[in-house]
Amino acid sequence: MSSIRPFSATDLFELNSINLDPLTENFYLYFYLQYLSEWPSLFYKSVSCSGANEGYMLAKTEGKGTDWHAHISAVTVNPNYRRIGLASTLCSSLERFTESEPYEAYFIDLFVRCNNKLAIVLYEKLGYSVYRRVVGYYGDYESKTNRNKIDDEIDAFDMRKALKRDIKQQSVRSNGRKVNVLPSEIVF
Repeated sequence: MSSIRPFSATDLFELNSINLDPLTENFYLYFYLQYLSEWPSLFYKSVSCSGANEGYMLAKTEGKGTDWHAHISAVTVNPNYRRIGLASTLCSSLERFTESEPYEAYFIDLFVRCNNKLAIVLYEKLGYSVYRRVVGYYGDYESKTNRNKIDDEIDAFDMRKALKRDIKQQSVRSNGRKVNVLPSEIVF
């Protein structure tokens, strides 16, 4: 049995078993600490009954007006605890936290590498859809200047899920895989 618990600064010393996965994005220490100080209720972990860290959610809120949303910066599960629904639990918890007070977000978004098929399937099962393709998101400067030069290795899908506040579903679109943008064009 797993439980969701708040993340603490000392938990950062126990992330190696989770973050060593090649599809997990890693960040500098100050990045984790910034999230912990600015959005403490949106940085949480899943813990087994033996006390082992199974995975974590790193999220924030941003935007203005109808662009006010929660953003998943990282959701990852220890390879030893995969295929038992933990990523779904972490994402569902974020949905519950951010669709009500004090956040009341219109949608949740995330960026996922276009070649990360397992993650894309997971997010689609959870109700996310591709809003747009961000060309060169994970690449160098040169790859971020031509929106028609697509590459699944360095491009990201901006995936979104509308929350109950977005009554008209304006934060999602059906043809998102055909919409290409550059990272510099993403503004909230």
